[in-house]
Amino acid sequence: MDQLSAMRVFVRVVETGNFTRAAATLNMPKTTVTNLVQSLEAHLRTTLLNRTTRRVMVTTDGALYYERATQILSELDELDGSMSNSQTQPSGRLRVEMAGAFADLLVVPSLCDFYTRYPQIRLDIGVGDRLVDYIAENVDCALRAGTPTDQSLIARKVGELGMHAYAAPLYVRNVGVPEHPKDLEEDHFSVGYLNAQSGRVRTLEFRRGDEELEITPRYIVSVNDARSYVNAAVSGMGIVQSPRFMVREAVEKGDLVEVLSDWRCESLPLYIVYPQTRHLSNKVRVFVDWLAKLVQNLKVEDNREQIRKAS
Repeated sequence: MDQLSAMRVFVRVVETGNFTRAAATLNMPKTTVTNLVQSLEAHLRTTLLNRTTRRVMVTTDGALYYERATQILSELDELDGSMSNSQTQPSGRLRVEMAGAFADLLVVPSLCDFYTRYPQIRLDIGVGDRLVDYIAENVDCALRAGTPTDQSLIARKVGELGMHAYAAPLYVRNVGVPEHPKDLEEDHFSVGYLNAQSGRVRTLEFRRGDEELEITPRYIVSVNDARSYVNAAVSGMGIVQSPRFMVREAVEKGDLVEVLSDWRCESLPLYIVYPQTRHLSNKVRVFVDWLAKLVQNLKVEDNREQIRKAS
């Protein structure tokens, strides 16, 4: 028995909850997964898992072994990474989750550059702003907007983007231009953006000098996707707060105009998040560094646009 392989398989069975999902994420036949766990139990002379027709439950010994095994495997992965030759290219499959707007407007247009730098990494990009079961779905990391609140995840900030308020000319003709952020709670409408974790519509934050406001907007429609958020604004359904890169095309076409420009909107922080049980591998690390440069370039472009408008 390859004890290290058996240990990795056991950990994956615990994390995914059954043998079938573990086998799928490991690209192994289910019989191989079952045999490795049984061999490990025979080697340890204890039962690690109780099986029923519907679920797998961890025994007391299994829980203790899982805790130590995850620590050992994490340390081993870290050791392997530190001993790797600096000339070795990171390689393998990298599964990343992100919202559609970040995929379409930020990451995908620059993927040729990433491939040129790291030709041995295969990117699988899941598109959507949804709750992710990182272990069961074998997701390495996710790009998320806003400060993460899930304490089970490790978060690394890759940058932040300036936010601005926009409305469609159709909305301006029908409702008018808000003169103050508080108008969004009284006489005007916003497009609501639903937070995937809380299920609540996000508040809007504004600042001018020493005055800071957190607005709970009135809305007719709310969405949980960034592209739909912008499209709803273009159709005249309300005012939105958005980074410039997400609305650049709509602004250039005249489909959106900036409003409340004398107010500063709070910047949108961007984070890469991944589960605590998963070591930050070299392939994830280079992707995070590459993504941070993309975000920094967007911030530079945003600053140039603000200078151009002020001059």
